Amino acid sequence: MTKFQERVFSGVQPTGTLHLGNYLGAIKNFVELQNKYNCVYCVVDQHAITVDQDPKELRSNILEVLASFIAAGVDYKKQIIFQQSSVPAHSQLAWVFNCVSRIGWLNRMTQFKDKAGKNRENVSVGLMVYPNLMAADILAYLATHVPVGDDQKQHLELSRDIAQKFNNDFGVEFFPQPEPLIYGSATRVMSLRDGNKKMSKSDPSDFSRILLTDDDDIISAKIRKAKSDSELIPSSNGDLQNKPECLNLINILAATTNQSADQVLSNYAGKEYSALKKDLADSLIQLIGPIRGEINNLLNNRDELNVILTDGTEKAAAIANPILEEVYKIVGFK
Repeated sequence: MTKFQERVFSGVQPTGTLHLGNYLGAIKNFVELQNKYNCVYCVVDQHAITVDQDPKELRSNILEVLASFIAAGVDYKKQIIFQQSSVPAHSQLAWVFNCVSRIGWLNRMTQFKDKAGKNRENVSVGLMVYPNLMAADILAYLATHVPVGDDQKQHLELSRDIAQKFNNDFGVEFFPQPEPLIYGSATRVMSLRDGNKKMSKSDPSDFSRILLTDDDDIISAKIRKAKSDSELIPSSNGDLQNKPECLNLINILAATTNQSADQVLSNYAGKEYSALKKDLADSLIQLIGPIRGEINNLLNNRDELNVILTDGTEKAAAIANPILEEVYKIVGFK
């Protein structure tokens, strides 16, 4: 059986200013993983255009995501950070995977159903075949591990299915079966206004999310107004499961203070929400303040950010292009 070099791949869409959910669910893990693995981190701009984007805003968002990566601690000198569309191997491999993947597989993707809703006949084809491009993103680097949240596990399973079918169809052991890396209770940070919905850039309420560029006063205000109830904080995990907003606040504080959710719950059980919210706001201000400052510094030198992207693109292409070349030979293009 082929032994593959361990490599991590992950990406973030440039669809607006990154928020706390992006940081705790993805970027924080990127920083930790770079000490253990060779990592490839991508600003996945081709995924972003599966829905309408303003071209000027998209370009600005690409640089803002890059600045956020670096400000949070991702070392672009040791790891690869690049822009997806700058490495054509992604879309070229995605076409091969469009011909390997099955319509039935894509029809079962719950994220497509959620995003398309009742307007399914009018959404872009790109939104439907998005998981095939995600598979190409991962497998263009023969990545063995992918940090994912709960909502992305199904897409990673599809990547594994595509890799296996490709190998079986052509009688090779070329692609690995990438494994998920799932982290902690805050891998899925929920909205501050509705504990049953994921924190999102697309939510119409600014008070549903904490942005990595929010100033201290805004952070305090958003946490103070976060949805809660008039009862005291419960003392047991069982009771907490029926209070999604409370559970969300506890999970966020646990993640930002390197505690378990159980530890946080024991500290606040029987207390009013005001105590929890005050400490959570203080913790977030301490966390986000330095990141915000560095993001602003980096965005004041966009030429340097473009140089970093160009360097990352060259490094990424040096890995992906030979892999695509081998794929083309396997399928008979060369």
